[in-house]
Amino acid sequence: MTAAAPCWTARVLTIFPEMFPGPLGLSLAGKALESGLWALETVDMRAFARDKHRSVDDTPFGGGPGMVMRPDVVDAAIAATADADTGDADAAPAIYLSPRGRLLTQSIVRELAARPSVTLLCGRYEGVDERVLAARQVDEISLGDFVLSGGEPAAIALIDAVVRLLPGVLGAPATLEEESFERGLLEYPHYTRPAEWQGRAVPEVLLSGHHERIRAWRRRQAEETTRARRPDLWTRYVAGLKNLDQAAAEEEGSKR
Repeated sequence: MTAAAPCWTARVLTIFPEMFPGPLGLSLAGKALESGLWALETVDMRAFARDKHRSVDDTPFGGGPGMVMRPDVVDAAIAATADADTGDADAAPAIYLSPRGRLLTQSIVRELAARPSVTLLCGRYEGVDERVLAARQVDEISLGDFVLSGGEPAAIALIDAVVRLLPGVLGAPATLEEESFERGLLEYPHYTRPAEWQGRAVPEVLLSGHHERIRAWRRRQAEETTRARRPDLWTRYVAGLKNLDQAAAEEEGSKR
């Protein structure tokens, strides 16, 4: 029995292709990769270097420490792999994993999962020459306000986040609906056996078997956790509720 055609492809431009699949070859992502639910392509950017040393970087203009990835090398790598599914280089710009990019959110992950493929540019050294980023209209995405030694760990995290949303990867679709960020809230706390551990008991409501009470408790816990730990998310969540209430009121008024 042959595997089905992959529904989503991750193309990674890197000078360390041996870092892949790494953890993406294990657990759910690894099983999905093996069964053909998604595909991984790695492109060694050193193959596009123009000297015998396969140099991909050079010293920065204006001085300063470190090295910068050359625009000609990066451009050649992007050009050779740009949207290989359609041949249209403008259909899906490459994504550069960069601390100065827009923050990766679950909403963006869902957008990427809806594409047939993504091309991820993994920077090294001090970064990539700005001219190629502008010329190729590269989309910059950040995992957060911290710095990694290269874009590869960030690419692995982004791919993992997308793969778990692909059809057939998770057994129960309802699992995704209850996760953090899917409804604008952090996830509620979880408990399992034993019912009492080191003098700490599982909340009684979870043992009640009353599904409506359990659902209400979980929603309250999610709201309280979000309000305490992520006031930024809580503000957006409350604003969203107000907008829904206003829309409902306007719809009700139009029926009168």
